[in-house]
Parts: sequence; structure tokens; C-alpha cells
Amino acid sequence: MFWVRKGGDVKASEWQRTLQRYREQYRKVLFTPAELANIAGQSMPVLKNSLHSLRRQGVFELYAQGKYGLPGAVLVEDLVVALDASAYITGMYALYNHGLLNQTPQRIHVFTNRRHNRSRVRKTKFGTIILVCVQGTAYALPDGSAVAGPEQSLCDFVYLLRRRGLLADSLVSFRELQRLDMEEMQRQLSRYPKTVELEVNRLVSK
Repeated sequence: MFWVRKGGDVKASEWQRTLQRYREQYRKVLFTPAELANIAGQSMPVLKNSLHSLRRQGVFELYAQGKYGLPGAVLVEDLVVALDASAYITGMYALYNHGLLNQTPQRIHVFTNRRHNRSRVRKTKFGTIILVCVQGTAYALPDGSAVAGPEQSLCDFVYLLRRRGLLADSLVSFRELQRLDMEEMQRQLSRYPKTVELEVNRLVSK
């Protein structure tokens, strides 16, 4: 890039302007070290040597291992998609954000149709993200969002707990389930085992 100074250094203000431009023009808010090195026209060793200093200056924030962005410019949904383009936030975290749970979730469960094996648990700025591989019709990427709607989130939560032999209301306290769209709920439930349908119907009828 033309703004790399002699010796391969880049001003903090130049980084900020460039990353802001990527955000505005391309809606890109997360970058790997390799992407940053390419943007700056630097070698990877030079870029890595300067990352610590740039983070101290508030130019970059480390959102997850190997994922950097402008401070305050990244949402948890952005990070989930960057980790796995096939993943979506669901379950307890989504239910809490839809206002349907009293308890604050300690982990962020996301469903994906890809296997991550050893890397399925990610420590991030937003908390621990758990990538759950789901096969068959229970996996359904929401349209236009990386967060499942309230009806799908409840079905996914029950589905996840049923796989562990647990009942949802033995672990959490629900609220305002009457707000759920029952027509949409039945449409969602058609994708799950009968045990999930029975449990969800029990919860919403309480």
C-alpha cells in the first residue's frame, strides 16, 4: 500500500482510516494477520511485530485467536460468521437476547453443519463460543441473519438439551413465551424429532 512508510512501519492513524474504509465500503470488520499484512504491504514477521504495539494504541482489538478488528466495531454475529460462514447463534444466548430467559448465558452456542473437532470451543472477547455440529433437518441457517429467531432458538435449545437427556425448565426460567408466534413455532418443529416437539409444546403451554 502507498501509505507504508520507509522501514515498513505504518502510522496508527493510517491503519484506523484504512480499516474504517473497509468497514464502510465492504462491511468487513474482522481481519486475519495475513489479511492485515497484505493490506499494509508488509511481511508477516513485520506485521506480527507491530500488532502488540497497535493493540496498546487502541488501533486493533483481538476478538478471537487470529481475528482482529477496530475496537467496538465488531458484533458477536460478525465474529461467528468469521469463524464459520455456516454457523448461526441460537439456544440460550439467542433466547436471552430475545428477552425470553431470566438467566444470563455463560456460553454462546452456535449451530453449524461443519465439524470443528478440537477447535469447537473458542475463547473470544464476547465469551466462550461453542460450535455445535448439527446434522439433518435440525440445522437451518436463518435467512438474512446470523442469529436464530425466537421460535427457532427455543427449538434448538430444547434439541440440544434433549441430546444430553435434560429438560430445559430444569435449568432455566423462561418468561413471556406467550409472545412466540405459534404458527412459526409449528413450522420450525416439523424439522425436529418428536421428543423436541412434545417438550416445546409443554413449555409454551405452561
